[in-house]
Amino acid sequence: MIEISMAIVIYNNKILIAQRKKGKFPELLWEFPGGKLEKGETLQECVIREFKEEMEKEIKVHDLFMSHIHTYPEKGDFHLHAFWGSCTTEHLPALYEHNDAKWISLSEIDDYEFCPADKPFIDALKKLNNLPIFK
Repeated sequence: MIEISMAIVIYNNKILIAQRKKGKFPELLWEFPGGKLEKGETLQECVIREFKEEMEKEIKVHDLFMSHIHTYPEKGDFHLHAFWGSCTTEHLPALYEHNDAKWISLSEIDDYEFCPADKPFIDALKKLNNLPIFK
């Protein structure tokens, strides 16, 4: 099973989402940024590293939002862990591993086609009355 750590980064009541590059499975779908856990690192360290490497974006990782397991028949089982995250600026990140990135409100989330593995996170987000506020 592949361990994935990601962050739902909040700034000014908006969520950072990123679009996967063409040719990168599952291509051109939107996701909450993150990546594969490397040996010897914690889930929190993983998501911080991934944001630095793939987006040149410094984030602060907060509590775990939720975890779940998703199976892609083509790729196998993924254990996904989504943490709340925050940053100090809404400057959009560099796009080394993504086609696009956007800050969206929770009410706009259905306007984007997300990776199937992210859909349980979206369903849980839509049940919230408000996004958390981080200082």
